[in-house]
Amino acid sequence: MRKPIIAGNWKMYKTISQAIELANGLKRELYKIDPQDIDIVLCPPFTALTEVAEILTDSNMSLGAQDMHWEDEGAFTGEISGLFLKDIGAKYVIIGHSERRQFFGETNETVNKKLKAALKHELTPIICVGENLAERESNKTFAIVRNHVEGGLKDISQQDALKIIIAYEPVWAIGTGKTATPSQAQEAQKFIREILAKRYNNETAQAIRIQYGGSVKPENAAELMKEPDIDGALVGGASLKTESFAAIIKNSMGVK
Repeated sequence: MRKPIIAGNWKMYKTISQAIELANGLKRELYKIDPQDIDIVLCPPFTALTEVAEILTDSNMSLGAQDMHWEDEGAFTGEISGLFLKDIGAKYVIIGHSERRQFFGETNETVNKKLKAALKHELTPIICVGENLAERESNKTFAIVRNHVEGGLKDISQQDALKIIIAYEPVWAIGTGKTATPSQAQEAQKFIREILAKRYNNETAQAIRIQYGGSVKPENAAELMKEPDIDGALVGGASLKTESFAAIIKNSMGVK
């Protein structure tokens, strides 16, 4: 059985002092959880990575970043490389989030470059795929998801594919309060697994973890996690409060 993984994407929230408070609160709230049962990842803004890394030392949680550049170093003002993230103690990195695509020109090509760089530095990439509302209403969900998956995984070997996490995030459900129904999420995530099976093989497809992201809350986490192809959640707003994020993690465990 695939191990569940819940990741909190703090986006552009939390000053250093606020990040320290939240990370410490989660550490206290979740210390009894066995890391063998579930992977927990915190993805604070770049400015708070060092402080949160120190708090997570010897804990049952891991550090993740929200983005990265594909080069190790160079004249790329404002960018952060996988080399830096590895040095600071990050183990995961979100790549291709819909907000990066929508506001900052992220493409399948740049996602693919970043993915390869993350693997090079032994970071676990969380690759985001998903359609916006207009695309869903135009019945283009499967076409968009296929485009994102195949474009992002271009030239990625079967061995490396096993090191990747995919997050299906219907853009129309992010920060809107709308959530894909469990059946809608399952339909899309089953489709992703079918793409992976054709691209690699069924054994590989069954081993790769696929998260759901889009207004995940304590109230719907268990229902979503019961679906056979949903292996976890990429949580936005609800990851910004100790009580709600801890509840999502606790409610996600033991429901399969």
